[in-house]
Amino acid sequence: MYEQEVKKLQEIIDDSSCIVFFGGAGVSTESGIPDFRSADGLYQQKYKYSPEQIVSHSFFMRNTEGFYEFYKEKMMFLDAKPNAAHRKLAELEKKGKLAAVITQNIDGLHQAAGSRNVLELHGSIHRNYCRKCGEFYDAPYVKYSKGIPRCKCGGTIKPDVVLYEEGLDSMVIDKSIRAISEADTLIIGGTSLVVYPAAGFIDYFHGKHLVVINKSQAAREVGAELTIAAPIGEILGQITV
Repeated sequence: MYEQEVKKLQEIIDDSSCIVFFGGAGVSTESGIPDFRSADGLYQQKYKYSPEQIVSHSFFMRNTEGFYEFYKEKMMFLDAKPNAAHRKLAELEKKGKLAAVITQNIDGLHQAAGSRNVLELHGSIHRNYCRKCGEFYDAPYVKYSKGIPRCKCGGTIKPDVVLYEEGLDSMVIDKSIRAISEADTLIIGGTSLVVYPAAGFIDYFHGKHLVVINKSQAAREVGAELTIAAPIGEILGQITV
């Protein structure tokens, strides 16, 4: 399936020397991690509070136990493995074709696949810090702790993820915008381009080829040269480097 689209994508990649990949939750669904906005995503499930409320800064501060109950079960998938999309992007970087991966995901699967220049717009479940003393804790410590994860100093541990009501890291923003503006090809994958300011970053792209690979239609029209409505791992897995 998708023979013509894959052939066109292959031609674009062969013609590129500085690719930037901009990805969202759809990149990791083939690894068994649910997204937020699809028909069976987290936003369609019924909770006492909406997911937007639960993963907000104010909810974390007000109901830390409730936050962690949801976060550990629905956002921490420590057994997930990189899929064909993650592996192909790492391969493209190794070959000198791919300059950067910009991701809205917090699962660390790009790094697990071997990608080195990964810009994490929304942070990572793999970095956690005590709010009192700053001590670092890894993901398993948080995931398997009882109730609210605590530091040895007694402080509350907070994941280094960007919650609703919190701002993105300005350094990561600057690096992402610079990478996009310098790219000759931008591949947007597994994102509906709903979440701002991240979705607005693509306005800085002035290169040669713009590609969108996403199962559902994006929320905004970006004038892509090639649009493929398919699972991204299935498509990128067919590319030869």
